[in-house]
Amino acid sequence: MSVADLLASTQPFAFELLERTASTPRVQAVVQQSLAPAFLLGGIGAIMNVIMSRMIWIAGRIERIEENTDKDAAARGANELAWLKRRRRRAQMAISFTTGAAVNISLVIALAFLAAYIEAQIGSIIAFLWVLTMVLLVTGLLHFLLETRLAAVGHGDDE
Repeated sequence: MSVADLLASTQPFAFELLERTASTPRVQAVVQQSLAPAFLLGGIGAIMNVIMSRMIWIAGRIERIEENTDKDAAARGANELAWLKRRRRRAQMAISFTTGAAVNISLVIALAFLAAYIEAQIGSIIAFLWVLTMVLLVTGLLHFLLETRLAAVGHGDDE
């Protein structure tokens, strides 16, 4: 009795799944279809890296201001501290939304593979997740734009 016969007799679903996924051309087609979302995922990661670098700088500057015990410096730093906290809030929102976009596009990739091997039609779900990914990414980028505008204006000026 072969392994295939054993699988077929005990678990027909497992055998059917193994048979469906054994097709090299089918796997290659799914990999090709997932390239665009995979490149988008890489781009989102690069964007998140830039935002995180800015956030780390902001957090470090806030810590240095808050640790300063000099009364005159503390008074001067109060205005800068409020400005930095606004920037940090924008950066946190940008990270949150771009992380949501990264999670969504990862789901798109996973569902694209799943869709190739199941009978249920889930194209509408994949399309919805793709659109949701774009909405989350654009929202994150808008928050990042607002953070960079705050940085350009400076802490001494009003927006």
